[in-house]
Amino acid sequence: MATRKTSSGRKPSARQMLAREIARLREESGKSLATLADDTTYDRAYLHKLETGARIGSPDVIAALDAAYATGGHLSLLWELAREDAFADKYKRFMELEAIATVRYEYAVGTIPGLLQTEGYAREVLQAARYRDDHDLSEQVAARLGRQELLTREDPPYFRAFLDESVLRRQARDPDVWEGQLEHLLSVGQLPNVTLQVLPFEAGLHGLVGTSLTLLWLPDGTAVAYTEDAHSGELIVDASDVEDLRLSYDLIRDLALTPRDSVVFLEALLKGGTPEVSDEV
Repeated sequence: MATRKTSSGRKPSARQMLAREIARLREESGKSLATLADDTTYDRAYLHKLETGARIGSPDVIAALDAAYATGGHLSLLWELAREDAFADKYKRFMELEAIATVRYEYAVGTIPGLLQTEGYAREVLQAARYRDDHDLSEQVAARLGRQELLTREDPPYFRAFLDESVLRRQARDPDVWEGQLEHLLSVGQLPNVTLQVLPFEAGLHGLVGTSLTLLWLPDGTAVAYTEDAHSGELIVDASDVEDLRLSYDLIRDLALTPRDSVVFLEALLKGGTPEVSDEV
């Protein structure tokens, strides 16, 4: 069957295709929304929003629909294609580039980088950003965690992240969540393509104070930068601007703890102690 185009003449997005497929399957099955709600344990209003595309869903509800319609994971595959629609438009070009980057450098201030977050920590961060109902929150968490496959896929990028000490001092509200997050950092730091380092308070002022930065090196040898604060983000492609940010990042490298000392720092936090930082940072 030919792909139906939208009224603007463009092909529908993966998100639209997922919604249409969900609606088509229910129509063909003859099920009412009430029956489907009983089959999946999700309420009718939420299921209707999935059919109209107002919501993209989480892996759990999509798996429940796959089971209800015996589609063998077909909807889950469509959801994988559509999940990027859960992010705001300003991030989408960056996400396209991060998917092909061969090297990724990151400096995090405020919160732990998304690629390193546990489900519990991501849930707290996203819930604190603004009010979300449970369905919306689950969708956002799933979309964020889905990006983490970048670090473990075949031929992953080399990833170096500097974590400002402020990131590690601002704990999650739930002690168990925070303990799990610290354990996760130590675990991910053991991957052969990942290097994690702590930038201690003792490092003093530097050129990226208050700004989170990601640098991506692309297969064609070019680089782009992405800067972000709590409420906005900017993709930077001008070569001279990217170079200035790269220099600021390199200067941080000289101020950060070594990877080995960073592990000691994290382990001390995990044990509830106060990490000791050498006078020679």
